[in-house]
Order: sequence, then structure tokens, then C-alpha cells
Amino acid sequence: MQTSLYKIWLIARSEFWRRVRSKAFILATLLVPVGFVAVAVAPALLGYLAEQGSHQTVAVVDRTDRLEDSLSAASTDQLTFRPVDQSVDSVRAAVRAGTYDGYLLLPDSLLEGTAGATYVAAQGGGLTDKYQIEQRVSQVVQAQRLQGANVSEDVLSIIESDVSVKRRTLRDDGAQADRTLAYTAIGYAMGFIIYIAVLIYGQYVMQGVIEEKSSRVVEIIVSSVRPFELLMGKVLGIGSMGLVQMLIWGTFVAGGAAAAAPLLALFLDPSSLEVSPDASPDAIAEAAGVTIPTIPVELVVWFVLFFLGGFLLYASLFAAVGSAVERQQDAQSLLIPVMMPLIIPILFLAFVLESPNATAAVVLSLIPFFSPILMMLRAAITTVPVWELAVSFGLLVMAFVATIWIAGRIYRVGILSYGKTPSLREIARWATYH
Repeated sequence: MQTSLYKIWLIARSEFWRRVRSKAFILATLLVPVGFVAVAVAPALLGYLAEQGSHQTVAVVDRTDRLEDSLSAASTDQLTFRPVDQSVDSVRAAVRAGTYDGYLLLPDSLLEGTAGATYVAAQGGGLTDKYQIEQRVSQVVQAQRLQGANVSEDVLSIIESDVSVKRRTLRDDGAQADRTLAYTAIGYAMGFIIYIAVLIYGQYVMQGVIEEKSSRVVEIIVSSVRPFELLMGKVLGIGSMGLVQMLIWGTFVAGGAAAAAPLLALFLDPSSLEVSPDASPDAIAEAAGVTIPTIPVELVVWFVLFFLGGFLLYASLFAAVGSAVERQQDAQSLLIPVMMPLIIPILFLAFVLESPNATAAVVLSLIPFFSPILMMLRAAITTVPVWELAVSFGLLVMAFVATIWIAGRIYRVGILSYGKTPSLREIARWATYH
């Protein structure tokens, strides 16, 4: 037993260091966080720059004779309404000449509600321009209709006022600010991270087995170690590599979260948020309604455990598939039974997000092939009893033990089998060989 564990340790260590020292690992570890930041920040930054750099001048042809002044007063730095006293044909010619970006036609029956406004642009605009024009026309028309109905100023202020509802979550130490949206995003991210990690690192395991088998190196290796020891060492070594990579990326994320508030404060005006000009970046961000939640330590611990459990479960299956083929292309048809249990929880993400405590959600999160993704999602967005987490992880461990035993029996036959790609029925029969 001791010798067997030592051999597994040697194989796992060799797999770990061989891959961690590779240029591909180093580049992926450094570039993936940069890519995530670029994907997350670039759309918002480009949208901000586009908004700052764009300006629309809209001519207003007001046939009601009651709206043009209000629209002109509703102009902003990005959108200017300019009343004109010209015919539609003249305004259309001015738009073609580039004097205006478009013109807004307000028919005389607009205030009665029997006709709508029409906006004609020189070129197709974006959704933001369309929304801004519609919003301001609706506000001005609504205000004018209310005034025409002799509604008092008090009633107008009531209609125009917004009521904010602050959500709080009841905790043992009292009610705290509700961060459901933030923790939903965290849970969703954790689920997808585990899905992508299991898929990528599982492919590493399969590819490594195929390379060793096709080069006949495995024939030399199995003369010194048993196939099961080789399988377990390979799975543990690549799993350790994946965990190290995740921890490094987690450090980058933690550093980025710590720097998020100071960076956000650079783009916010304290006076518009009714806070002191010398307020801290955290206070400015909180006044803007943007807070970076603190991820509980226990959630991180469970994430690591379920990540390892999910990887070990699926990696053993990927290794079994890799041992049955000689080329990467031949493995595609055999991967379908392995990939289906990995894809199914993705289909239930929306349901679990909507009803994390529903009976179906609880049952699905206890199934070992689904629990690495769905249980982590539930743990992030709601309070999951510790016994549920423990039972789910216990079932995951037992499923891994059973799977690695079956995969080991397939592996010992598959790595020394060459020629025609076996069918699923033949692979199942390998598991019964003594």
C-alpha cells in the first residue's frame, strides 16, 4: 500500500511540475486574467468614450406650438433639441446638408394621444440615441398633458417622484445590506469557472493519455507501475496544476476587487452624489450604489472542495476515454456520455438562480455529476444548510471513488489496446474484465 501511494505521488509530482514549467501554463496564467478584464471593462469603457464623443443635434418641428420650449430645456451635452420654424421639406434638406443629425416631427394631435411623434435621422443611430429621444419626448408630452388637465403642482411632484426601496438581508447580527445581485453574479461565475475548468483540464488528462499511448511510452511505464497508479497519479497531478492556476487567478481577482472602488471613484462626481469632495473612494462608490461584496471564507473553501471533487470525477472519465483511442479525433464520439452530465447543470442554471431553495433545485444540487456547479451556485445566492453541503460533497467523493475504480479497469485494458476504436458496449465490457 505504501509503495503504491509513493508511486502515485511520484507520477502526480512529475505531471504537475512538467506542466507548470511549460510556457503554455505561464502564458495562460498571466494572459487569462488580462483577457477577462478586457472583456469586462472594454464594452463599458468604449460605451463611455462613445457617449462622451458623440453629440446629436435634432431639429424640432412642433405643430402643437406647446412642446418646443420644454424639449429645448431638456437638452443635454450629448443631445440638443433645436426648435425650427420651417417646413418639413426645408428641414429635411437641412438634415441632408448636415446642419442637423435628424429632425423630430410633433403632430398637432400628439397631445390628444391620437398620433405619435416621428424622428427622421440622416443615418441609422444607436439604441442609446433612440432611447434618449423617446424618453425626453415622453416626459415632455406627459408633463404637458397633466398641465392641460389642470393638475396641481403637488400632484405633479407626486407623479414625478421616485420611491427607492432598500433591501436588507436578515442575519444573526441584524439586518445587513442586501447584495443578492452581486452574490448571484459570484455564484454564476463560480459555476461557470468549475464547468470550464473541468472541461479544459479534463481534456488535458485525455490528451496526455492519448499522447503516451500513441507514442508507446505507456508500454514502458506500465512495466514499473500498475495502470491504476498511473491513472490516479496523472489525474491528481493535473488537478493540482489546475488548482494552483485557479488560486493565482483568484489572487488577481481579489486584487482587482480591492482596486475597483478607487478606479470607479475617478469617474464619479462627489457633488452629484451629495458626498464630501474629500470622501474616500469606498464612500463615493457606496453613494453611487456600487459596492464590492466580501466573499465569505467558507464559500471559498467549499468552492475549492467542489472544484477538486468535480475535476477528479470527470477527469477519470476523460482518462478512460483517452485510453480507448489512439487519436484525438477518434475520441469525439466517445465523449458524448461524458459531456452530457457536464452540460445538463448548465441548462438548469436559470431555474436554480430563480428558485434556489425549491425542492427540484435542492435535489439537483445533491446529484454528484451536477453538484460541483449547482451546489456552488446555491451556496453563493442563498443560505444552504451545512448538512446539505456536507451530504452533497460526500456523495461527490463516493461517486469519484466508484468512477475512478471503473475508469481504472477500463484504463488498464484500453492503454494496451490498438487498432479499431471500440464501441461504448466494448468499453463497458472492459470494466468487467478480471
